[in-house]
Amino acid sequence: MRVSFKLALSYLMAIAVLSVIVNFWGRDACQEKAEQRVKDRLRAVVTNLSDSSVSDFFEEMGSIERIRKELAYVGKTTETRIWLVNSEHVVLADSNKPQSDPDIGPEDYDSLILEQNISENVIINSVFNEPMLVCSEPYVYNYKPAGYICGFLPMSAMNREASGYIGIMNLGMLVMFAALFLIFSVIYLYTAIPIKTIRTAAVEYAKGNYDHEMKIRSRDEFKELSDTIEYMVSELKQNEEKQRKFIANISHDFRSPLTSIKGYAEALKDGTIPYENKDKYLDIIQFESERLHKLTSSLLQLSSIDSGGLSLDIKSFDITKVIRNIADAFEGTCRNKKILLKLKFDEPKIFVDADQARIEQVIYNLTDNAIKFSPKDSEIIMGVQVKGVKAVVRVKDYGCGIPKESINRVFERFYKSDLSRGKDKKGTGLGLSIAKEIITAHDEEIHVISNEGAGTEFSFTLPIS
Repeated sequence: MRVSFKLALSYLMAIAVLSVIVNFWGRDACQEKAEQRVKDRLRAVVTNLSDSSVSDFFEEMGSIERIRKELAYVGKTTETRIWLVNSEHVVLADSNKPQSDPDIGPEDYDSLILEQNISENVIINSVFNEPMLVCSEPYVYNYKPAGYICGFLPMSAMNREASGYIGIMNLGMLVMFAALFLIFSVIYLYTAIPIKTIRTAAVEYAKGNYDHEMKIRSRDEFKELSDTIEYMVSELKQNEEKQRKFIANISHDFRSPLTSIKGYAEALKDGTIPYENKDKYLDIIQFESERLHKLTSSLLQLSSIDSGGLSLDIKSFDITKVIRNIADAFEGTCRNKKILLKLKFDEPKIFVDADQARIEQVIYNLTDNAIKFSPKDSEIIMGVQVKGVKAVVRVKDYGCGIPKESINRVFERFYKSDLSRGKDKKGTGLGLSIAKEIITAHDEEIHVISNEGAGTEFSFTLPIS
């Protein structure tokens, strides 16, 4: 169910609830308030006359014509019919008949209305053609009851008053409906539209259109969500680019040895290569096969690391002994290239907590790289320095160095600087990547410092036992 539909449904439900409240409670409240207002107004007119005008008439002994005119004026201004009734229940004056005796006696109406302050639905057929609301107040002369002041209003006056209140209430409802519509529209603008924008962008990203832009201008959770998605997309874009490069590099590094192996094998088989030269080309085939084996092993190891399969067997061991053993393993290679391996340790034995086999692989890769890029008659320094609770393992050569533009990319998979590709065709470009993954799995750091033409130093840390 779409958000826009939910908002529309909520709006209609809100209108329905308000309509029910107004019709079943509001109208009754308006009717009650209107009736009370009419009664209060009628009571005020009658009370004022009984307290002032009629008393003045008797005190000044004015004529009946004067009081009739007074009642006629008040009745006209207040839209009320007023009677002046004496103690014998005879109407002395009627605001609707100021010129003559109204000649209305007790036989024409129920005198009980004089005893009640407010009477509703009073019917006097000889005078009124509709039910009336009556308010009656006695007036006093010489401290004795002298008669009554009666005010009459049609019962329909209360309905008209109620209609006015209901009209105001209905107008208020319309304003409220408009306000609710505005509120739900704003909610729609700030919720449904951003959701739709994000959904559209997600569909585009799923199609591979990573350049699609999400235009969320608000500063709320939707903006945070869009920023997060855009960050995710940028990472996916980078990963896709890395994947393309990864596949291109694999294809390149597999194609070259496979081409050599296939070509020389066919040449040997069909006799193109003389029999006496077969050992030379068999050596080339073996060399390329070893290169493929090394590349495949490195790829399998990286795949295992990526899938969370790099398990560590942490134990305490002497890191100086490991370095000495690796130096011995490269003794023949260094002798052939006339490279001197120097070992420098802060202490004869330095024990660290790590996976010995993995650390041996890291040091081996770093040493192998150092030898590759060191010229003849140079030296390589391998050592361990103690810094607080850490042991810093260093492998430093004085070879060609790493170009400045490549220094930050040496740990990328398959990345080789031009010098590397030119000098070593056997390299896979994965050794340093694997080394970094191993050190990172130990929650430690590996660094490189290099000056082109002056040499390179790799270093990493391990916790001291």
